[in-house]
Amino acid sequence: MASDPNDYSHLPPEQDPTRRILGPGHDYNSVTEKISEIVLTKHTGRGWLIGFAISLVLVMVLMMAVGYLLIYGVGVWGLNVPVGWAFDITNFVWWIGIGHAGTLISAILLLLRQQWRTSINRFAEAMTLFAVACAGLFPLLHVGRPWNAYWLFPLPNTMGLWPQFRSPLVWDVFAVSTYATISLLFWFVGLIPDFATMRDRAKPLWVKMIFGILAMGWRGSALHWHRYETAYMLLAGLATPLVISVHTVVSLDFAVSVIPGWHVTIFPPYFVAGAIFSGFAMVLTLTIPLRKAYALEDFITTRHLDNMAKIVLATGLIVAYGYFMEIYMGLYSTNTYEVSMLKNRWHGPYAPAYWALILCNILTPQLLWFKAIRQWPAVLFVIAIIVNIGMWLERFVIIVTSLHRDFLPSSWGMFYPTVWDWALYIGSIGLFFFLLLLFIRVLPMISVFEMRELVSRQQGHPQTSPAGQAARMEEVT
Repeated sequence: MASDPNDYSHLPPEQDPTRRILGPGHDYNSVTEKISEIVLTKHTGRGWLIGFAISLVLVMVLMMAVGYLLIYGVGVWGLNVPVGWAFDITNFVWWIGIGHAGTLISAILLLLRQQWRTSINRFAEAMTLFAVACAGLFPLLHVGRPWNAYWLFPLPNTMGLWPQFRSPLVWDVFAVSTYATISLLFWFVGLIPDFATMRDRAKPLWVKMIFGILAMGWRGSALHWHRYETAYMLLAGLATPLVISVHTVVSLDFAVSVIPGWHVTIFPPYFVAGAIFSGFAMVLTLTIPLRKAYALEDFITTRHLDNMAKIVLATGLIVAYGYFMEIYMGLYSTNTYEVSMLKNRWHGPYAPAYWALILCNILTPQLLWFKAIRQWPAVLFVIAIIVNIGMWLERFVIIVTSLHRDFLPSSWGMFYPTVWDWALYIGSIGLFFFLLLLFIRVLPMISVFEMRELVSRQQGHPQTSPAGQAARMEEVT
């Protein structure tokens, strides 16, 4: 019989790759206790309460900004002619990009059997959902009459009106709604075994009832595990092409136009790479403080930080290549308007934003070539923040500098964000952290059953499939 390639029991601990995924000294009970205690404890930490209070204040700012917008219209923003898109679409693309890392970690790395994803996949999936929720606000509000936004769907109506299916804005509706639906299903299905664990460990009856309903009758039988793994892999297979398609469709909002700076074929792969780049930067931004606050260094180890930093570096190089190709194609085309647009980005009124994004997205990530930097949490956290700022500036520069100087000088204009532009943006960040903090408090942020699999491997048991373990237990009993 061929030996199991995942059996590392014959190796010394320093050579065992699973030891580098999960800190030594853990067993089933310690893993379950450590992760579930964060949710089931009656004590809520002061840091969580302070963060929740700040995010709640920002959510109130968001509500005020949305209310004012609905009363007075989009004229309260800094939009004008020719800059009809600005902060709203910038924030939409930025939030959608942040959500990509969760799907990549959960779906693609699952299909590739990358074990290091285990400690961060649940957290990244939740981040995806909350980022998509924030992203959906902006196009909804941008239409001016959100109560009529359902017209974007192909619904039968008495007027015989249908969406313009050749419009990429309609493609956005289908792409983002599909992405959100699959991501939600993938996240929920992955939580079912852990809901059962929470149900069995909870003390108050009402908590047991809530987790019991969410667990959907889970008992951990071989049949349950078989159906779970089948559904989970199918959803991973569905989610994988969405990583590529969603931001490709978002890029087509620009690429199918004739606006200089937008009308380029490199946008789809360029946007996808940028989405993964900013998404992993956001995962690092959130993971590093959380592992410290909840003492999860044994679960989210330096190997996780190192691997995520490598992906940030790789996608950052792809983004840098996209920047240079964008310049090359604009200059090589000898198109007067393309060349003028490039010169405007370099020397025009928005040049500081352009050179700041070059600093944030090209120069700063080069520090990640050094292993010491990749495994230094404090520096890695600062780099991740800088990348997130740079990717927001990139979307701003792409949108505003391409619009504010039209083909005719008589159509030129400047965009200046108003307090309501900033309030909506900052409020959306508050909504993101509000949802994230709620998730951390009421649901397990790390997958309990997948961490148990790592314990099984770490203790030298080659059988790693929960379904296989359950089947063997049923045979014994």
